[in-house]
Amino acid sequence: MNFGIIIYFLGCILAIEGALMVLPCIIALIYQETSGFWFLGIGCLCGVLGWLMAHKKPKNSVVYAKEGFVAVSLSWIVLSFFGALPFWLSREIPRFEDALFEVISGFTTTGSSILSDVEALSHTMLAWRSFTHWIGGMGVLVFLLAILPMGAGYNIHIMRAESPGPVVGKLVPRVKTSAAILYLIYFSMTVTEIILLLASGMHWFDAICLSFGSAGTGGFGILNDSCASYTVLQQVIITIFIIMFGVNFNFYYLLLIRKPKDALKSEEVRAYFGIILVSALLITWNIRDYFPSILTAFQQTMFQVGSIITTTGYSTLDFDLWPSFSKWIMVLLMFIGACAGSTGGGLKVSRVMMVVKTGAREIQSLIHPRSVKVLKFEGKPMDSSLIRSLGIYLAMYFVTLFVSVLIISLENYDLETNFTAVVATINNIGPGLSKVGASCNFGFFNPLSKVVIMFDMLAGRLELFPMLVLFSPQTWTQAWKIRK
Repeated sequence: MNFGIIIYFLGCILAIEGALMVLPCIIALIYQETSGFWFLGIGCLCGVLGWLMAHKKPKNSVVYAKEGFVAVSLSWIVLSFFGALPFWLSREIPRFEDALFEVISGFTTTGSSILSDVEALSHTMLAWRSFTHWIGGMGVLVFLLAILPMGAGYNIHIMRAESPGPVVGKLVPRVKTSAAILYLIYFSMTVTEIILLLASGMHWFDAICLSFGSAGTGGFGILNDSCASYTVLQQVIITIFIIMFGVNFNFYYLLLIRKPKDALKSEEVRAYFGIILVSALLITWNIRDYFPSILTAFQQTMFQVGSIITTTGYSTLDFDLWPSFSKWIMVLLMFIGACAGSTGGGLKVSRVMMVVKTGAREIQSLIHPRSVKVLKFEGKPMDSSLIRSLGIYLAMYFVTLFVSVLIISLENYDLETNFTAVVATINNIGPGLSKVGASCNFGFFNPLSKVVIMFDMLAGRLELFPMLVLFSPQTWTQAWKIRK
């Protein structure tokens, strides 16, 4: 285990987090709020600790898969711990486990909250809360890869550990350049949404916070009713952007280099838009009597469907009041999630498509035992190792999900609450059904359940294995033997 490079990464992460706390300090100055002093103090502390840990670059900068997974998972835990301190020390969230829950939910772009009255928070805290979505959306270590010159041989393991999806590749030969391109697209789309929301008449603070949440597909609103108070035009703009941020960023890269035909060939992107459209039409038909017109029903449905499949979690109404048919379509969308290589969570459309194709081939082989069919996805053959890793991921995903449901069921809440609370957090969505619906919060869970849910949020954001490797005793016993 290369402990030197792991400590170096943690130091860099702390230094970056300290620099990022400048934003809430600026908001505090604008609104003349004393809560900015906490961010100034914690930001300086992060900067000092970061410098002490990373001022000297280790000679061995090579990171293999194990080190990459450990570095990524520890980075997210450290990032969340220090990010929670301003909430707790300012007493705006009095209990530390609640402050940690809120910040982990922010960085993992989940959007689940323990707060019953969001509007009671200061503007400074609301800004930091939304900004954590933007930081976590693309991944802070991807940002690190984009700005730091480091030795070859380590980059792709870090990128694979932090980027969502079954297959992570490079847009261009150099990982550093790929990371920079990703952040350029991410930043440009965020700024575009802010400008459009401002042009629609939205207040600048709301526009920035909601754009941070849309970009990271997070879901922290700054009003108690999430997005219900905004105009139809503003809701439409938000709908368009949350769906856009759920698209694989390779699609935008191909458009950027003027290869629209290659971009439109993507099976996953076509399936993603198809699932959204079919789901929206089915739900609109099912809830048409709930609205004054079919157009209003479709607009509201598109917002909720886009918000759930991209795992954003914004809402304009409580879809827990919809008929069972519509509610369970929403639950299915929670599992499917957005595209791989996007800021969205869930299983990913690509994985679902691979499972369907694998299942269809197995059925065909039963009917025609001698037939040989090569499975392809996005024009490339699906080799046995990819299918094997897909099966292992799904197995570990459902084991984690059901164990989590079992543990939080000790509190004896109804099955719908327990099941959708875990589904909503392991898929980084935010709202579930029943007691954790769009108009509710997670504050009623006891500390044990909150720890389980926090683990699920981190595991879901990091595609399970970085967190599972971190908590595997073999990782540390083997590292200790090597060190000895």
